[in-house]
Formats: sequence, structure tokens, C-alpha cells
Amino acid sequence: MTRIVEGAIGRARMVLSILICAIIAGTATYVGLPKEADPDIPIPFVGITVPLAGVTPEDAERLLVKPIEQEIQSLEGLKSFIGIGAEGAGQLILEFEIDSDIDQAVLDVKDKVDLAKRFFPDDAREPIITEVNASQFPIMVVNLFGQAPERGLNDIAETLQDLLERNPGVLEATIIGQREDVLEIVVDPVKLETYNLSYQDIYAVVSANNQLVPAGQIDTGEGSFAVKVPGLIRTAQDALNLPVKRSENATVTLSDVAEIRRTYKDATGYATFNGEPSLQLQIVKRSGANILDTANFVRDTVEAQKESWPNTVDVRITSDASELIGDQLGQLQNSIITAVVLVMIICVAALGLRSALLVGISIPASFVMAFLLLGAFGYTINMMVMFGMVIAVGILVDGAIVVTEYADRKMAEGLNRKRAYAMAGMRMFWPVVASTATTLAAFIPFLFWNSMPGKFMAYLPITLIFVLSASLVMALIFLPVLGSVIGARPGGKDESLAALAADADPASATGWLGGYVRIVQSLIARPLAVTGVAIVSVIAIFMWFGSTEHKSELFLDVEPEQAFVFVQAQGSLSTAEQLSLVKRAEAAITGMDGVQDISTEAGSSGQAIFSPDGSSSKPIDTVGQLLIDLATADGVHNGRRTLANIRDRLSEVPGLRFEIAAREQGPPSGKDVQIALLSEDAAALNSTAQLIREHLDSRADLREVEDTRPLPGIEYQLEVDRAEAGKYGLDISQVGAAVQLITEGVLVGRYRPDDAQDEVDIRVRFPQSDRSASAIDDLRIATPRGNVPLSLFVERVPAPRVSQITRRDGARVIDVRANTVEQGAGAGIVEELKVWIANQDIPSTVEVRFEGADEDAADAAAFFQGALLAMLFMMAIILLWEFNNFWQVFLTLTAVIMSTAGVVVGIQLILPYVSQLMIGTGIVALAGIVVNNNIVLIDTYNRLLSDGRTPEEAAVATAAQRIRPILLTTGTTICGLLPMIIQMNVNFFEGSINFGGASSEWWVQLATAVVFGLGFSTIMILLVTPVWLLAPHRIVRWAGRMKDRVRGKREAKRAVSQSSSGTANENTPVDRSLPAAE
Repeated sequence: MTRIVEGAIGRARMVLSILICAIIAGTATYVGLPKEADPDIPIPFVGITVPLAGVTPEDAERLLVKPIEQEIQSLEGLKSFIGIGAEGAGQLILEFEIDSDIDQAVLDVKDKVDLAKRFFPDDAREPIITEVNASQFPIMVVNLFGQAPERGLNDIAETLQDLLERNPGVLEATIIGQREDVLEIVVDPVKLETYNLSYQDIYAVVSANNQLVPAGQIDTGEGSFAVKVPGLIRTAQDALNLPVKRSENATVTLSDVAEIRRTYKDATGYATFNGEPSLQLQIVKRSGANILDTANFVRDTVEAQKESWPNTVDVRITSDASELIGDQLGQLQNSIITAVVLVMIICVAALGLRSALLVGISIPASFVMAFLLLGAFGYTINMMVMFGMVIAVGILVDGAIVVTEYADRKMAEGLNRKRAYAMAGMRMFWPVVASTATTLAAFIPFLFWNSMPGKFMAYLPITLIFVLSASLVMALIFLPVLGSVIGARPGGKDESLAALAADADPASATGWLGGYVRIVQSLIARPLAVTGVAIVSVIAIFMWFGSTEHKSELFLDVEPEQAFVFVQAQGSLSTAEQLSLVKRAEAAITGMDGVQDISTEAGSSGQAIFSPDGSSSKPIDTVGQLLIDLATADGVHNGRRTLANIRDRLSEVPGLRFEIAAREQGPPSGKDVQIALLSEDAAALNSTAQLIREHLDSRADLREVEDTRPLPGIEYQLEVDRAEAGKYGLDISQVGAAVQLITEGVLVGRYRPDDAQDEVDIRVRFPQSDRSASAIDDLRIATPRGNVPLSLFVERVPAPRVSQITRRDGARVIDVRANTVEQGAGAGIVEELKVWIANQDIPSTVEVRFEGADEDAADAAAFFQGALLAMLFMMAIILLWEFNNFWQVFLTLTAVIMSTAGVVVGIQLILPYVSQLMIGTGIVALAGIVVNNNIVLIDTYNRLLSDGRTPEEAAVATAAQRIRPILLTTGTTICGLLPMIIQMNVNFFEGSINFGGASSEWWVQLATAVVFGLGFSTIMILLVTPVWLLAPHRIVRWAGRMKDRVRGKREAKRAVSQSSSGTANENTPVDRSLPAAE
């Protein structure tokens, strides 16, 4: 294999041509690759909705949800499912295993729902089955607001929607806050009675006169003609002229008994922006589309359209994910440039300009080759990919530094550059391959992490695998070729390098290198003391960590850039009352320092089943929500402080109940404490929920406690005396339809006007003055005997209202949730709650589950343990193949323990809390990096032994020869990540340096783990590994002495005295025949 290096140097022109082409192709790929904020994770959720007009939550559970539950339980890959019995529909949300084929899952679900349909009531609508995708959440919101008629604002929004959806990058633009069109036939009850008409007569007339009748064809023999009777209603005027009753001398038309108007359905929700009525267009990009291009298209389209709008209509774009990713990608690009500059400074200082240039070329070359691979495998560029690149800056130069440094030394010994680089490539071929393989082994387990956090983090190892593979080719093929063409040493003789020559004595080195050699020699003379200090130090660090309390988060607690305020209220509130509550909250925080924009939604303006930003886990009694854009980019305001101020201000508003939730970034986890109670015993379920809720309410360290028990409220149930109704020739359906005249109206048909995109309902209803609860008692209904009061056989009874019934995995469920007052304290409180619940007398029929961050954290911890073991096993196999020596493999892997101790020091000194995902990833990633130093040391030691040096000489020479490349590789990695720890952003394009900011907080945890782990383990390795390398040799020697002492032979005594004199004089080659380190 090493002959490849010689072959490549012999054909330098061809190899350099390939390198140049790869750099050009990689750069082009980077420019063309789609850019995203979060990784595009396939979320395996399938939603089922079965609409049934007027169904109650109890009936929806019994008639719609349970039949589907029974059928879907046998689905392959189904993880869990939630069923919701709501007013007017039954819903189910199915979660599949993360690696399931979602397209196949949707097909399987459709088959199962088809089987369940035979149990549905006849008038249930066709089930709607949809899949949920992470990229199908809005990337930006276009807010249209201002003083304009509702229909005018609607027309503007619909025109804009049409234009935006024509773009291939836009999947859909949904309008929030829009009301549906309706053609209302408002009938006068007095006139109906006067003419002895019923709503059934109107229904019959509208149905009969609103259809297209194909009357056939006439074939005259001289031609063929189609005959049609076009009877579709096209305008309100068409409906006005319909005859509903006639006598011998007169005809009663609809206009005589009713007023017909084109209007909007009654408002169930309102949307406002900064206090003005608004419509919101939520823009969803197509999967795989470039977020930056799509966002630019939306902005350009809005600007172009704005010119044709009235002056009173304004537009503002909020929740723009492209700005966030633009910031993050820009910041990470700057971090990469900063890291490259710092790495180059170190390399120039240590290796001279030309050698440093060779190392410097390998950084961008490895990157663009990695982008080429990312593009070839169909990946997008997102923040996890870019952060992988930042971590890689320091690691990928390791191979290049080791090769360049070796060639440097050989040129110092007098070899020409071509021979020196060929020798460096061949001599360092297997150590570099082994060290890269062990680093890759650390990241390979991440590819098999099947969970939401796992898929989120998977882009990091994928990126590092691509970059390190590219850097391996760069270091072993391209770099020796480049070195043979342009490599050179600075003039003059370096005494330290001369002392490291193959035939020189390292002890003759001067300066800092000479000092290090003397330290190693003194440590080798005291192996037990060194071992004792090393072990005690590591144990002391872990004990220090264990004795300190730590806050922990599953992902990260980054500075919020947006936040939701959920306004809560209970009882049967009208939409106007809900709006007034939300307005009070909005008025309180409008104009506050640090608040940029406020988008509000009051009432039911449509809620997502699943949302990655935390808006779907809103409390069950939410009557409206405010989405607040916080000022964070200016460097003056702090999002956390602004949120605390908002909380204080809202708590001063009398009678207002609210919750504040920062918009989630990263893998969704919801509230800090999430307890799910499952049971079919409703009474036991409610009493357990009450018990836990009261306990959480009583704790001072929790706030925003809520549960999902059905809300208190009143509904009217109309109890029909069927026997009495039968006397008048009436049944339940006729009574129900008559009552609809007082509620939202009786649907009598649909029509499609020329100026509307969708069909418009035609509804018959009473005037506003005749629509009230008491009007139900006065309602008269047409019967064969004439009009009779409904109160003769119907009684109106108030009853407690059930808003919705939620089920999970086939049983009713109540969730109890809460947030901690102190950020990061959730994990500790959950453990306390588990102990408290175990001591309570909870009925055996109730199952208690802890979900959310606790569940994900347990999965993550289990994965990291497995990943660490799998990684250590793979590393051990690679190292056995390289060294064929168990002791040397064990010695290499001790670096993993030392690096973990270093991470712990970093946590103790710098980090305010522990991110389980980031620190866990950091420890596993570190394990692959830190063993590289030991690999290079042990490989050099074995080579020096085979050259004929004694073990003691070999250990000292190894430490002296390898300290420079080890310090260089460690220094480059640490310097590459140091700006991230102190949150320093160097903007090369604007010429500015900033500290802090929301997007810089993402990387502090991982960078701290890598820097402290690597720094601590490198110091330990440089001091301890030379001592421990001699352990097998010394144990063999000690065992030999003991054996001879037991035998008590004179010759043995002489041998002992010789060996003891050999210990005094380290350089006598007495023990050269002993098996040192094969």
C-alpha cells in the first residue's frame, strides 16, 4: 500500500490535476447545495381525521376513534398512537419508528382505516390521512395588516398566495385568520309562518334549482346537437328569484320571505399584528429546496406586489428561518476562517512558511472534497454540517502535520525534498491510516442512533466521516506530491531537530525540548509514583464532579429569539370575550424594550397536531396565543432578560392567566416535567391526575403547571320525547336541522361564484335577533298538522361540557405538565417526582409514564453507553491490527478515560449546565481524537526498538521526537475551537469582532468538551505514556529477578547484580534480548 505514495510522487502532474479538478467541483457543489437551518429529519407521524358534523367527543371516541385503534394496532413499525375524540371529528396521530418507510406507512394506514370504515356512522365523511414532515413547518410568515375592508385584505392575500405557490421551492402558502365565504339566506320566522313555509321547502327548492341537467342530444340527420338545462346558481340574484310557493294568482319567491347576502362565516378566531387586524401567510418550503433562494423569492414577490396595494395596507415578514440560517452559516463560515487562520499561525511558527502552506492547503481542499461527497450522497448543508466542519478544522490537519513534520526532520538530516516527502508518506502511512480509522470508529455508532435526537445529531458524524476521509487522501497522496514539488526547509541549522536525528542523543537537545527530555527521564526513573499520581488525579476529578450538583438539559438552553405567550381561560367564552383577554395581554407588552413584533391569534385559528417549535404543546385551556419576536441581534438586548420582563409585566395584569414558552430549537422536547397517566377507568384517572396536579402546584420550584383533564363548561342538550314527536310525524334529524336555523344555519346547497376559488356554502338561518339560547324554546317547526312549537316534545337541559377526550395506545390519557422555575433543574425534579409517586397509593389500573425530555434523555444515555462500548471495541481491533500487542492497545485506550476527566474539568470550570446530547457527543467524538497521540507515540517507540535502541532510550527518544507534532495537532484543534468557547465571532467580510449572541451559544458545550478533554489528555499522555510504555519490559525483568531469587542460584545472583547495575546506567544494552514490545 505504501508504494502508492511513491507512484503518486512519480506522476505529480496527474495527481495535481486531479486535486485541482476536485477543488473546482467541490466549490461548485457547495454553491449549489440546498441550505437549511435544522437538518431535514423525516418525522414518522401520520395523522388521521374523520369528520362527522355535530358529533360529541364521547360519540367520536366510541364511533370513530376506537374502531380505528383496534385495526391499526397490528401495523408494522408503529411506536405509539394518540386518539382524540373532539367536537365534530375523531382524530388519531400515529408515531412510527424513526427508520420506518413513511410512504409505505401511509399506505398501510389507509388499508387499516378502510377496514375500520364499516363501523363508522353512515354520514361520517371520508377519512383524511396525512403525513407530517419536519420541513413542512413555516420557514417564514408574511403578515398583511392595516386599515382595509376584510374582503379587500382577503383578495390581496389570495393573490399573493397564488403567486407564491407557483414557485417550485414553495410547497404551500397557508392563510391564517381568513374566514370562509358563505351565501346566507336569512329568513324571517314571522313571514315563514304567514306563508306556512318550512325550511324543508326552501331546501327542496334550492336543491332542485341548483344543478346542471344534461338533457341529452338531438340528432336531426343534418347535425347533432347537445341539449343542456343550465340551472346552477351563479350569483345571489339567481337564488333571490327562486319560487318557493305558488297559488292560482301569485308566486312567492325567496326574496319575499328572506334576505340573501354574500358574507363570511361567523368568526371563530381573530389574527392581529402589532394590534391591527391581519392575515398571515405561512410559507412552507418543499423538501430539498434551498431555504435562502426560497426566502429571497418570497421577499421579491411581496415587494413587487406591494406597489399595487392601497397605502393603508402594510406588510411585515417575521419568523424568518432564512435570516437565522444566514446568520448561523455566516457565523460558522467565519469560525472556519478564524480556525484556519489560527491553525496557519501555529504551523508557520512551528514549521516555517512553506511547510505551513502545505498544511494550510489541505484544509480547504479537504472541505471542498467533503462537500463533493455530501452532494453525491444527497445531503443538504445545515448548521450541524457546518459545525462538523468547524470541529474538523483542527482534526483534519493532524495527518498533514505528522507527514510534513516528519519530512521536515528528514530534510534537516540532509535528504532532498522529493526523497523526504516520499519517505514521510510511506513511514507515516499506517500510523495516519490507523489514527484516522480510530477517529472514524468514534463516529460510526452515531449513524445507527434511531431516535429524533439521533437523526438530528447524525449530520455531525456524517460530515466528519466525509471530511476525515478526504483529509486522509490529502495527507497521504496529495500532500507528499505537493511537498515534492514546492516543499522546502527554512535555511540554517536547528539544533533541536538535529538532536532528534536517527543516530543522535535526544538528551543533547536544548531549549524547551531539552527541558521536556529531562522531565521524561526523571519520570521514567519513578514509574510507581507517576502511575499513582495519574490515577489519583483522574479519580479526584471524577469525585469533584460527583460532589457538585449540575443542571442539565437534553439539548441546549440557547437565548430565545422568539417566544409564545399562551393566554388561558376556562368556561364557555365567546370568541369576542377570548379576543378581549388576548388584547389585554397584547396591550401590556406592546412597546416594551426588546420586543420587536407581536403576532396574535385569538380563538381557534387552527392548531398543528405536531410542531417542532413547542407551539403544539400549548395548554388545553388556551384561548389565544401571542408570538413575540425578540430583539437579540443588536447586541444590546438579551432574549432571556426580555422574557423575564414580559413575565413580570403580564403577572401585573389582573385576572390574566398565561404561560410563556420560548420557541424550541433543535430536537423538540416540550415542558421540563411531563407525566402521562393512562387508564380506561375514568374515575381513577381523574383522581390520580388531581393528586399529581395538586402536588406539582404545591412545589415552589415549578411553574406553569397544567393538565389535560376536560375543561369545565356548559353545553345544552336537547332531549327529544320520541313518542310525542312521532305523533306530529317528526324524527330526530328534522328536529336537529330545525335547531340549526338558530346556530350556524342549515346547509341547503353549494355554488361556485366566478370570483371565488372554492365552493361556497348556501345556508338558511334566522336573523341575529332570533338567534339565542331562549329562541330554541320558541322555535316552531313545520309538520303535516301545521307549525307547532318545538317545546311540545323537546326539553333544553344544561349539562357539563366535555371539550375533547384524548387516548394514547388504546387507553384514555391525561397529561400533567410543568416547567421548572430554574433553567436546567428539570432532570433532578423528575427524579424526586418518581420517588414521590412510588410512595403514593395510585390505583393499579392507572399507568404512570414520564415523557418528553426525561424519556429522550434516558434513550440518549443508553445510546451513548452502547456507542462508547462499540467504539472502544472497534478501536481495539484497529489497534491490535496495527500493534499486535494487548498492552499497547490498553495503553492507547487509557487516553479515553483521561479525555473524559478533562471534559469534566471543563464542565466544572466553564459550563453553567450540562447538555446531555452535546457533551455526550463530545465525549464519544473525543475518544476518537485523543487516541491518535498515543498511536503516533507507540508506533515511533516500536520503530526505535526495532532499530536497536534499548527500551529506556526508545521511550525518551519517542517522547522527544513526537512532542512537536503532538503539540501542533492538539494546538491546532484547540485554537480552532477556542473562539467558540468565548463566543467570539470574527466577521472577516464586515471587519468586525462580536462577542455573544443567540447563534453563538449553540456551540459552546461541544467546543468546551473537545478543548478541555483534548488539552488535559495531551498533557497526561506526554508525561505518562513514555513511563507506561516500559511496563511490560520492566515487569518481565522484575519477574526474572524474582524467579532467580527463588532458585537461589549463584549465577542468578550475578545476573541480578548485573541487571541492577543496568538499571543504574540506563544506556547499557544489557536487556536488549528481553521481549520489549513486540
